[in-house]
Amino acid sequence: MAEAHQAVAFQFTITPEGIDLRLSYQALSQIYLSGLRSWKKRISRMRNRVIKGVYPASPSSWLFVVIAILATMYMRSDPSMGLIAKIQEHLPVSLSLSVQGQTMLSVLVFSTLLWLSLILTLRFCLKLLLSYHRWMFEQHGHISTTTKVWVTLVRLLSGRKPLLYSYQTSLPCLPVPPIKDTLERYLESVRPLLSGPGFQRMTVLAAQFENSLGNRLQRYLKLKALWATNYVSDWWEEYIYLRGRGPIMVNSNYYGMDFLYVTPTPIQAARAGNTITALLLYRRKVNSEQLTPVSPATMFCISLSLSTCVSSPDVLQHWQDSEFVTVYHRGRYFRLWVYKAGRLLSPREIEYQIQRILDDPSPPGPGEDRLGALTAGDRVPWCAVRKQYFSSGVNKRSLDCIERAAFFVTLDDEEQGMMGEDPVGNLDRYAKSLLHGKCYDRWFDKSFSVVVYKNGKNGLNAEHSWADAPTVAHLWEFTLATDAFQLGYTEDGHCKGEVERSLPPPQRLTWDIPVEVQEQVSISLSVAQALADDVDCHVFPFRDFGKGRIKKLKISPDAFIQLALQLAYYRDRKTFCLTYEASMTRLFREGRTETVRSCSNEGCAFVKAVESGEGPEHCRRLFRLAAEKHQNLYRLAMTGSGIDRHLFCLYVVSKYLGVESPFLTEVLSEPWRLSTSQTPVQQLELFDMKNHPDFISLGGGFGPTSTTWGSFGPVADDGYGVSYIIVGEDMINYHVSCKHSFSETDSHRFGAQISRALLDLLSVLTPAKTENSQAQDKKQQ
Repeated sequence: MAEAHQAVAFQFTITPEGIDLRLSYQALSQIYLSGLRSWKKRISRMRNRVIKGVYPASPSSWLFVVIAILATMYMRSDPSMGLIAKIQEHLPVSLSLSVQGQTMLSVLVFSTLLWLSLILTLRFCLKLLLSYHRWMFEQHGHISTTTKVWVTLVRLLSGRKPLLYSYQTSLPCLPVPPIKDTLERYLESVRPLLSGPGFQRMTVLAAQFENSLGNRLQRYLKLKALWATNYVSDWWEEYIYLRGRGPIMVNSNYYGMDFLYVTPTPIQAARAGNTITALLLYRRKVNSEQLTPVSPATMFCISLSLSTCVSSPDVLQHWQDSEFVTVYHRGRYFRLWVYKAGRLLSPREIEYQIQRILDDPSPPGPGEDRLGALTAGDRVPWCAVRKQYFSSGVNKRSLDCIERAAFFVTLDDEEQGMMGEDPVGNLDRYAKSLLHGKCYDRWFDKSFSVVVYKNGKNGLNAEHSWADAPTVAHLWEFTLATDAFQLGYTEDGHCKGEVERSLPPPQRLTWDIPVEVQEQVSISLSVAQALADDVDCHVFPFRDFGKGRIKKLKISPDAFIQLALQLAYYRDRKTFCLTYEASMTRLFREGRTETVRSCSNEGCAFVKAVESGEGPEHCRRLFRLAAEKHQNLYRLAMTGSGIDRHLFCLYVVSKYLGVESPFLTEVLSEPWRLSTSQTPVQQLELFDMKNHPDFISLGGGFGPTSTTWGSFGPVADDGYGVSYIIVGEDMINYHVSCKHSFSETDSHRFGAQISRALLDLLSVLTPAKTENSQAQDKKQQ
């Protein structure tokens, strides 16, 4: 309503007696408060910019340097070795100042220059320190002297509490690996997947590539690495996500789920009120940089979490400080203002506004109810329709409201969650609903769409180009924890706070949808519906044991889970496959992801030994080798020595140069039949698992075709997508997806294979106990 208030703030009419000027003092008051809030934000951002700009020093250190220089000058000592006098000679105001004033000004100039030099030196030293990654390769419990010294120096240089983005300029740039190392690691990764002649053929292709075209492409890539902040991220965003022409629903977007056992309130409007409030509080913390950074790691994607949208022609756009959200309910779109006179509405007021939308009986306009299907279908028709019918007039204004909103909210008519007589089936349907819904009731182009169900359950669907799952998980963890533990609800399930009944109602967005657009909506919906119907989802919590039991065996939980997935896949398909595991490169500026090729020679040897019934000691020895190999691959990926992003960028350079590489073409034609990802819990301090053990996150998942090669590689129709989250010490939640259209894959069957493989691995790694030790364990239990 702010726009309407501003429009009527001044009214005047011309009469024979003169001009009759009328002022709306209420509107002027709101304009003043809105402007005051805007200036406070500007001042806060300027302050944060200064603090970040001088990090790892502090602004107050300037005063310390000035006082120190003045003190030495007072003691008739010149710490500048004559520079202060030189500065004094060249001061342009020397004639208008006294000698004492000239000296003081010269000292201030010298002190400032010295202070800036010290800051640059400290930042350079911190950058050098953060470039050291050997600590990741040391054995657990065996820390070298070099690493101990490194930890001490890093703590000294970054001891002051950093803001959210303080580390960004001190992080090193992602290095370009030597092409020889990348090719050697690639050949090693495909060795268990190729026959003898096939592997020999790839070896020859790799050698030819290295000795001819490869070095030429590498030189261009190194030139880009010198110039760009990150030699991968911009091309990855553009070519993998934004230039894809297929549907982003299922193929790219992913989802996050609510608590598994708990629904804080069964009232839909109340859950929406607290969820919206929590997300806006998260934005406030992001804008003020009060969130604690993952130290030291890049946090650049977090700034794009709200008010971001993919707009045609597939450009990622971000707007600052949107004061409204867009709400979809029963085929209608509403703009809901969440600020009034510069203050954030209380959760109870937002609940009140949401209930107004739920109670609104008006029907959707012609073509309005399924308009969101345009964002779920193929991208080319949506771009064409948008350009022709949504670039002006009422349609553009309504589309702008959706795209410029802080985020998109869907008030779903269905009930979801692990409930009823079929909790397993309902959990699977809950995941499918978040992944694609009805294919028209989410706005898949938004950075994320929040879904609040009729029974109070919630979740979100996230667009992939702006950020990866850990960034969205960070936001969603904060939202769930703030909703349940900070905002809370009254005894009758409503939001807390007071309601100002004079709040203007949410604004209904209006559209003018011609027949041609309605026809395209139907076509896009049929494409999206076929894609959604083909998704086979299975979500299940594994409760037999968790990371606590695995760590007692002195094994990395992630390595344990990945080897269990290899065993499960081998049992399911009687073969091994190229396996994608996402890892992060957040130790580098603007780092996003890298691939861990989890199917290794050592892992395959272990799986074959287990399946052939080899002895326990032999299997344990092979498992230790496989787990150590996996950990080393993960560390290499995190420290900039991965394989796939380097090969991807070499391929992009070859396309720019207009040259073909048989080696790169073949590498990028290999499908990932097992695509895996761990969703880490990043803010353990927000959840009290001891006093609130039922508040367990389900994590999130993705579709079976969400292989991150995007348009550069084939989609594995016969593959599995597996996402998992390690919750607490005794639980692992899994999300498995595949396609119904491929008869040899089945998500429930593969889920059962995963559970069986986990139990079998634990059995193999746990030495047989004597009767006395078993009796002691029973006594302890």
